[in-house]
Amino acid sequence: MKASELKKLLAEGALEKYSNLYADIKAQTVRFMAAIDSYIELYGDECEDVGIFSVPGRSEISGNHTDHNRGCVLAGAIDRDIIAVAAKNTDGIIRFKSEGYPKTDIDLSAIDDPDNFENYTSNALIAGLAKGFVNSSYSIGGYNAYATTEVLKGSGISSSAAFEVMIGNIFNYFYNDGKVSNVEIAKLSQYSENVYFGKPCGLMDQVACAVGGFVFIDFEDPKNPIVDPIAFSLTDAGYSLAIVNTGGNHADLNDDYASVPYEMKAVANELGRDALRGFTEADIIAKIPALREKLGDRAILRALHFIRENNRVGFIREALKNSDVDAFLSGILASGSSSFKYLQNVFTTINVKEQGLSLALALTEGYLDGKGCAYRVHGGGFAGTIQVFIKNEYIDGYVALMDSVFGEGATMNLKIRPVGACRLF
Repeated sequence: MKASELKKLLAEGALEKYSNLYADIKAQTVRFMAAIDSYIELYGDECEDVGIFSVPGRSEISGNHTDHNRGCVLAGAIDRDIIAVAAKNTDGIIRFKSEGYPKTDIDLSAIDDPDNFENYTSNALIAGLAKGFVNSSYSIGGYNAYATTEVLKGSGISSSAAFEVMIGNIFNYFYNDGKVSNVEIAKLSQYSENVYFGKPCGLMDQVACAVGGFVFIDFEDPKNPIVDPIAFSLTDAGYSLAIVNTGGNHADLNDDYASVPYEMKAVANELGRDALRGFTEADIIAKIPALREKLGDRAILRALHFIRENNRVGFIREALKNSDVDAFLSGILASGSSSFKYLQNVFTTINVKEQGLSLALALTEGYLDGKGCAYRVHGGGFAGTIQVFIKNEYIDGYVALMDSVFGEGATMNLKIRPVGACRLF
């Protein structure tokens, strides 16, 4: 189908079949049609097989700083996505234009050497995905694409992972008949980010974006994680997911982020292993005098957080499987409390005057106290965002309060999206 024919279908209401992905079909139709117009402007309207692809962003639900010590996490896809209009070409070049960014051209004959691509660039991510597909004996080829995204950079909902998965998503449907699993695409995305992009990331973000819905991930074997999608509808339970961007400054926080896995692994090393997975609280307590002397108290607190949080992920997983909303909310509140008190990633000691996350949590606790909601720090912490599971009846007032403090648009009112990476229509 030509791009112009897809646009005609959209104008006739074709997006209504995806009401499980998009709440505002009218606004999304305008967005899709504008993306098609941009595609035609760039590449023309001659191709007979133009596709539209979608990949959601993600939210970490529970498992705060557990994955790097072979722990468990629970994540969820959200109803904000990156979409791409794309078509195969025959010249072995990937031409990818994202709205607001320069167009990039990647010659697939040059992907074998990561040094051909500058670290921390979209070129590197695209080349790394292509190489990952080849390494796994999947097919690749050139394509022309135009993309636009609601998974905004810096918003804490994993824009880079959504972009990576999108590159693999298009390879999957154009050159592999859609037979590559979304979990495998997530693994290849991690390979690209680690080897070509130059960032030693984990796998949670990519899996959450690729798989969709709520998803449990066990990293006991990091190379072969257990991935368990959970069929639970937050929307049907009467709740929304709010993420509040406090606008904190992420500059100079690398040492803060690095200190968390470093201190956890330092405790594990003192106990004879390279990660905390498998230890109990009793194991830690038995060694506290020696650990205090060598590593200090914060490392011990963070190790205790890991053990409790890792167990908590399992508790929350079962709560969702049993549709036990009260238990789920209880687990989220406990996760947030542990992160604040023991993991200590809600503010940085570099600049104690800036405590946007603490302020956001304090305001949230005051507004939602006794109303059957839950809240916690979101993601890596120290600055950035908090996460709130809120009854729909309170969402408008909550958004108004938080936006009045942190700025218009600071609060994202989200749903958990049941579908991950896909080709539409």
